[in-house]
Amino acid sequence: MDPFSAEGELLNIHNAFHSGQYQNVIDFDAAALSSDNQLTARVLKLRAQIALGQASEVLADVSGEEASPDLAAVKALAQQTTGDAEAALQLAQDLAENYPDNGTVEVLAGTVLQAQGRSEEAIALLSKHQGNLEAVALIVQIHLQQNRSDLALKEVQAAKRWAQDSLLVNLAESWVGMRVGGEKYQSAFYVFEELASAPSTSAPLSIVGQAVAELHLGRLPEAEAALTAALEKYPADVELIANTIVLNVLAGKQTSDLESRLQQAQPSHALLVDIQEKSKFFDGAAAKYSPRVSS
Repeated sequence: MDPFSAEGELLNIHNAFHSGQYQNVIDFDAAALSSDNQLTARVLKLRAQIALGQASEVLADVSGEEASPDLAAVKALAQQTTGDAEAALQLAQDLAENYPDNGTVEVLAGTVLQAQGRSEEAIALLSKHQGNLEAVALIVQIHLQQNRSDLALKEVQAAKRWAQDSLLVNLAESWVGMRVGGEKYQSAFYVFEELASAPSTSAPLSIVGQAVAELHLGRLPEAEAALTAALEKYPADVELIANTIVLNVLAGKQTSDLESRLQQAQPSHALLVDIQEKSKFFDGAAAKYSPRVSS
């Protein structure tokens, strides 16, 4: 295969993954790629399976191939997704120590570390990247979770100097815009609307971004329509399920069925973890005010 053609094919599969077209990624024919590029494509295919709730299948697929740091990093992510947090953390930390310059390790081990509340470890690993846009995007997400929009914006601005037209940079800038608020909500909406309407990138993540922007703009019916239609088309997509749960809470609708679906697809999802933590806090607070009946 022509190297330029191969590079274009890899860019296509990367863009498909980052826009949430997971089945397209899985169906991609990587047979004509070089061995290095085939590994890159395989990692993306395995990550797409995890995103579609097939983490157990991925664990079986990579079993015995842990000598490859890329596939070991996939294993750590799959372990985290299936709820085996202890094993995932141990493997992620080992990989971060031994292969800190591997791009897949940076992103996937960094994802595991962040999922377990080890933000500083995650950022320390991700900051070792050399032009890895996924690492940039994850650093932005971590800063936003830390309520450090200033640091997230700084990261985006630095990346724009060398990757101005990248899909990931545009998405990261929109994430920051939705945290900054004001007129940035509308700007972010336009970015996600364009992605969602383009045949080459129309996928759950684009629709989720569009719907979240609609929520911030106070357009709940429009957000509900977008998420409902997308969920009918992609019923197993965990981010669609999670964001529909949030929308239903805002709309005063029941969420138990959706929570059960999310629990089945990805028990370690951040929304479920947050719900469980808040439930424990509530139960603890309520216990302090238990009614006392005097005899």
